[in-house]
Amino acid sequence: MSQFDQLFAAKHKLVLDGPMGTELERRGYDVNDALWSAKFLKENPEAIEQIHYDYFASGADIVTCASYQASVDGFLNSGYSQEEAEALIAKSMQLVLKARAAWWEKEGKASGRPYPLAAGDIGPYGAYLADGSEYTGAYHLSEEDYRAFHLRRMEILKANGADIFAVETCPKLEEALACARLLEELNADYWISFSFKNEHEISDGTPIEDITAALKGLPHLKAVGVNCTPPEYVSAIIKKYKALTDLPVCVYPNSGEIYDGITKTWHGAPDGMTFQQRIPGWLTDGAALVGGCCRTRPADIAQVAECMKQA
Repeated sequence: MSQFDQLFAAKHKLVLDGPMGTELERRGYDVNDALWSAKFLKENPEAIEQIHYDYFASGADIVTCASYQASVDGFLNSGYSQEEAEALIAKSMQLVLKARAAWWEKEGKASGRPYPLAAGDIGPYGAYLADGSEYTGAYHLSEEDYRAFHLRRMEILKANGADIFAVETCPKLEEALACARLLEELNADYWISFSFKNEHEISDGTPIEDITAALKGLPHLKAVGVNCTPPEYVSAIIKKYKALTDLPVCVYPNSGEIYDGITKTWHGAPDGMTFQQRIPGWLTDGAALVGGCCRTRPADIAQVAECMKQA
């Protein structure tokens, strides 16, 4: 059994972590950059390590490294050399492993919790474009281009200790399949999580039925799900997945707050429900891996962990 299989067999439901970029921003760091949170791998790795530690301490069973925006191409475009780019991608994995070791020694061993996993984060090509296209899928690459973009980052993260991979905020089925084929070749476990534009379709308009049909029979695919999506869509998406696939369903949506681009302020969810109020419903609907995305916090992850204890 793989490390993920052992952990999942022991717990049946797993706590995922929360965001890196918006959590850095909440703590006073300026993430307004094409590299987004990845620029802090160079500028302030201690801040990234502390956030990883806080997610472990909040109850996360899997914490993803800060490589969502950390592609080789992205670093090259920002003036780094190939060697520097690869070193920073490796550092993203090393930081989450360092945080895990520190947490385990200080409190994890005595907590009775199982040893958590560290995931390599694979953001989509749209994240590298830094134009919001991870929420539209408004780009088209060949299979060879997807391989060229994603493979080196995957190799580096695996070589530096990734237990599993999160292919996340994926707006396109074709890109998800390209990543899946690469990870199968690398003999690496992974989950795939899509950004959705409504309750039935991922961001580029592909229906969920096509998603589940295309992802059948992949030996290392451990879960499929939704992230970086308004939380009001999530219950319906979980139920749809559960009707179409036997894979565990992972969900880690946004907080539900709405961003006003004019005033540059965040406002409450349209229906008035908080992220934490929605968690029990997602568990009842059948979600097996639950965490948070943009604007959620370690306190939200702690609430997920508490709800799982009571479920």
